[in-house]
Amino acid sequence: MFPIDKKLLFAFLILFSSFINAQDYSVYGKITDQNGEVLEAVTVIIPILKIGSTTNALGHFNLKDIPKGTWEMEIRLLGFKKIKIKIDKEKNLDLVLESISEALNGVVITGTMKELSRADSPIPIEVYTPKFFRANPTPSLFEGLQNINGVRPQINCNVCNTGDIHINGLEGPYTMVLIDGMPIVSGLSTVYGLNGIPQSLIERVEVVKGPASTLYVSEAVGGLINIITKRAQNSPSFSTDIFGTGWGELNIDLATKFSLGKKIQSLLGVNYFNYQTPIDNNNDNFTDLTLQNRISVFNKWDFQREGYKLFSVAGRYIYEDRWGGEMDWTKEKRGSTEIYGESIYTKRWELFGTYQLPMDEKFIFQFSANGHHQNSYYGDMLYDANQNISFAQLTWFKTLENHELLLGTSYRHTFYDDNTPATADAKNIDLNRPINTSLPGIFFLDEYTLNNQNKLLLGMRYDYNSTHGNIFTPRVNYKWNSIDKQNTLRLSVGNGYRVANIFTEDHAALTGAREVVFINKIKPETSWNGNLNYVKKLFIGDTYLGLDSSAFYTYFNNKIIPDYETDPNKIIYNNLEGFAVSKGVSLNIDLIFPNGLKLLAGVTAMDVYSVENNIRERQLFTEKLTATWNLGYTFKNLGINIDYTGNLYSPMRLPLLSDLDPRNEFSPWWSIQNLQITKRFGNEMEVYFGGKNLLNWTPDKGNPFIIARSEDPFDKNVTFNNNGQALATPDNPYGLTFDPTYVFGPNQGFRMFLGFRYQIL
Repeated sequence: MFPIDKKLLFAFLILFSSFINAQDYSVYGKITDQNGEVLEAVTVIIPILKIGSTTNALGHFNLKDIPKGTWEMEIRLLGFKKIKIKIDKEKNLDLVLESISEALNGVVITGTMKELSRADSPIPIEVYTPKFFRANPTPSLFEGLQNINGVRPQINCNVCNTGDIHINGLEGPYTMVLIDGMPIVSGLSTVYGLNGIPQSLIERVEVVKGPASTLYVSEAVGGLINIITKRAQNSPSFSTDIFGTGWGELNIDLATKFSLGKKIQSLLGVNYFNYQTPIDNNNDNFTDLTLQNRISVFNKWDFQREGYKLFSVAGRYIYEDRWGGEMDWTKEKRGSTEIYGESIYTKRWELFGTYQLPMDEKFIFQFSANGHHQNSYYGDMLYDANQNISFAQLTWFKTLENHELLLGTSYRHTFYDDNTPATADAKNIDLNRPINTSLPGIFFLDEYTLNNQNKLLLGMRYDYNSTHGNIFTPRVNYKWNSIDKQNTLRLSVGNGYRVANIFTEDHAALTGAREVVFINKIKPETSWNGNLNYVKKLFIGDTYLGLDSSAFYTYFNNKIIPDYETDPNKIIYNNLEGFAVSKGVSLNIDLIFPNGLKLLAGVTAMDVYSVENNIRERQLFTEKLTATWNLGYTFKNLGINIDYTGNLYSPMRLPLLSDLDPRNEFSPWWSIQNLQITKRFGNEMEVYFGGKNLLNWTPDKGNPFIIARSEDPFDKNVTFNNNGQALATPDNPYGLTFDPTYVFGPNQGFRMFLGFRYQIL
C-alpha cells in the first residue's frame, strides 16, 4: 500500500471538478408567438436534469450550467403548443410558439386601426385564417363565409344567383366589406365584390358584429368584414390552389412574389373561375346554377423605408360574365322577349394604399379608389350603371400616459349613374342626373388603459353628407379581463347611420316583372346597438376549450323594408313608420384535443322584427336559429386530415305572391354539410377531395315550384284586372306572375370535388 497524501487528493478533486464544470454549457435566446410578439413567463426546462428557467418581459431566457451531453429541452406556455428540442452544446435560439387555437392570440387591426393582440382589443373581433377556409374550399370568399357563426351568405335571386352577406340577421346593405382596412366593396359592388378575391393572397379575415361607424363611416351598421391580404415578405415564392367539382366548376388560384432591388417587393395573384354546364335538376327549365366566367388579378407592392415606416400600394381588376335563365337561352337572345335570361357583364377596378408620413409623429395616409361598370339584362329590362368611389383618410396616432389616441379625418366622394328612375330628374324622367355625394368627416378615439385588467375606448365621429346633412356617430367600448387573462368581458354601445340606394343594394328591384314604387322620399336610417361579449379560456391538461358568447340588440328608426306582399306586381319602398329590432345571443365553442381532434362550432338565436301601427311583423329571409361547425381530425403519422363542416338554419319567412300561392310560407329546417380528406406531401403539396352538400338538399324539396310562372317569364299568358292584379285562370290557377325572389338557399345539390395545392417557399 502506498500512503495517500490527503492534501494532494483534495487538490486533485478540486481540479477534476473544475475540469468537469468547464464542460458545462448554456442555452439562451428569445421566444415569440407567430405574430412576432414576445412571450413572457414561458417555461424552459430540461426535465431529466431538473434545470429550468422562464422568459422575462423581453421574451429572453437563459439556462446555465448544463452538463456536457445531449439533452431534451421543453418549452411550454399555457395556450400554446409545446416544443421539444435536442441540445448538445451552447446555443442562441430564437423560438416561435404556435397558439393552440388560431383565434386565441392573433393580431387584429379592425377595431382601432392599429395592430394589437386580439386578446387586448376592447372590441370583440373574430379572426379566421386561410386554414379555416381550406376546410371547405370554395370558388369565392362569398361562399367561404357560410361556416362563420352569425354570418350568412344570402342568395337573392334564383336566376342569376347574386347575393349579399347577412350578419346577425341584418341584410347585406348593413354589412361593410373592407380590403386592408379600405372601404372597397360597397354600394353597387356589394353584389359581386366578394367574388374574385384570390384566396391564396388572404392572410386572415376579421369580422366585427355590430356598428363600427365611428371608424368606418355610416354603412357599417350590422358589422364589417375586413380582408387582410398578405405581405410579400410573408408569402411563398409561388403557390397554387386548383380544384374542380362534379358539376363542371373549375377554380384556379395562382400567386407569386418578386423583388425589384432590396427595398421593393411585390405580390401578384390571379383567380380564375369557370362554369359552363347548364343543369336543371328541379325541372323548371331554368338553370339551377348561374353560368360564370370570371377572372381577377391582384397586385400589391411593399416598399421598405427608413425607420420601417409603412408604404404599400395594391390594385385589383375583375371581369365577370354570368348568366342564368331558361335552358335554351343564348347570348343572341340577350335583352329579347323570346327566351328569358339574366345576363350580367361586370368590369371593376380598385386601387388602394397606405403611406406613413416621414415625420417623428405617427401620421398615416390611406387612400382608395374604385370604378364599377355593370351592364345587365334581366329579361328585356336593361340595367346599365357606373359607380366611382374615391376615399382618402389621414390618421394621427399619439401615445400618452395610459392613453392611446387616434385622430383622423376622411373624405369620400361617390359618383353613381344608371338608366333607372334613381338618376332621373324629379320633374322630367327623360332627363338624366347622375348622383354625386360628398362625405367629409372627422373622428377621434381614446383607448384608455385604466389598469392591467380594465380598458375603456371612447369614440366619436362627425360626417357631413352633401344630401342628408349632419351625421354624428358616438361609440363606447369597455373591456375587463382577469389577471390570468382566461376571462374577458367586453361591452359595446354604438350608433349607426345608413343612406340607402335601392337599385345598388336590392337585387329584387331589378329582376322579375315587378314595378318599383317609392311612397315617399327615402330618409336615412338610424340605429343604436348594444353588445355584451364574454370569452372564457379553459385548459384541461393538454386540452383547450374556448367559449365566446355574446348578446346583441339593435334598434332602428326610419328602417327601409321592401314590401313584397301588398301588391304582387310591385316592390314598395318606404321608411318604416315605427321601429325595427334585431336581437339575440350567440355562442362559439373552440375545442382542441391533444390527439389531433378539433371542433369549432357556433350557434346563434335571434329575433328580427318590425313594429308599425302596433303590428309586429317578422322580417323576411331571416332565420331564428343558425348553427355552424367545423370538425377536424389529423392523422399526424400519415399526413392526412379529415374535415367535416356544415351549417343548420331554422325556418325563415318567405314572400308569397297571393293567398292562392301554393308555395310554403316558411322554409323548412335545412342544412348544408361537407366532407373533405386532405393528404399532405411534405411542406410543399396537398391533395384534397370530398363531397359537398352530402344531404343533397335543395330548396325545391317540399315545394311545388321555386320560381313562380317559370313557364311564362314574360307574363304573356297572365290576365290582369283593372287594378293590375293577376287573376286566377285555368292557365294560371294561382293568380301568379313570374317572380324569382322566393329564394333562401342554393339550388346546387350533392357534388364531388378534387383539388391540389402546391407552394414553393
